[in-house]
Amino acid sequence: MKKWIERLLLGVILASLVLLPHKADAAGKTTITVATDSDTAPFTYKSNNKFKGYDIDVVKAIFKDSKQYKLKFQTIPFDSILTGLDAGKYQMAANDFNYNEERAEKYLFSNPISKSNYAVTSAKGQSFKRLEDLSGKSTEVLSGSNYAQVLENWNSANPDKKAIDINYVSGTTGITTRLQHIENGKIDFILYDAISSAYIVDDQGLDLKVSQIEEEIGGETDGLEYLLFPKDEEGEKLQQYVNKRLAELKKDGTLAKLSKKYFGGDYVSDL
Repeated sequence: MKKWIERLLLGVILASLVLLPHKADAAGKTTITVATDSDTAPFTYKSNNKFKGYDIDVVKAIFKDSKQYKLKFQTIPFDSILTGLDAGKYQMAANDFNYNEERAEKYLFSNPISKSNYAVTSAKGQSFKRLEDLSGKSTEVLSGSNYAQVLENWNSANPDKKAIDINYVSGTTGITTRLQHIENGKIDFILYDAISSAYIVDDQGLDLKVSQIEEEIGGETDGLEYLLFPKDEEGEKLQQYVNKRLAELKKDGTLAKLSKKYFGGDYVSDL
């Protein structure tokens, strides 16, 4: 009986340790694990096995010299980032996330950290400036992404027109690979943000054209980028801390400096 009780107590102790989200270290700092796919340059990518990009450097600046938190970045396939937040594996997500109502029901958003615009990348000689120009054309998207939702919404709202041919791919099919699929004729276009599209086409030497969408999509949140948190008490505290630091980083010019470094221009001062 005594051994049975000891085993029971040990099991309860171990279970309680597993259920703890993450404990402070010896210095009293809580580890914040930030999930990113490391495949969305210039927002997030890896160079010489080091995390790089605008989002990465913004997050580093937010937590620089923090007495409360320390950072850990983890590369995760895009379509697993949000499920990881749900499971409590990560406390933040940094991956050029846009706003949508479905996402807002489950997650908390930081204040915006950049503002771009939607753009369509296609073969040279073609120009798509409105969503209706994409009618009957084929593309590849990550399921659950903001770009997928924009195209799905257009199809639903325009049943009398030829639907956009949406092919869903996994997070392992990165944006560079999808853009290459335009070059080899597998698909017609990719809808993505203007900053990333222009950067990757230039960086990879792709013979493609990037056209910015000239109509408003998604209302006042169109083109805005955010950091994400779980919708719980811990996420709320982290959201407050991050937003306070973002205001400071905008005021002291850090955000504008990082924007010019990675985007080639100031995409933050008008936020």
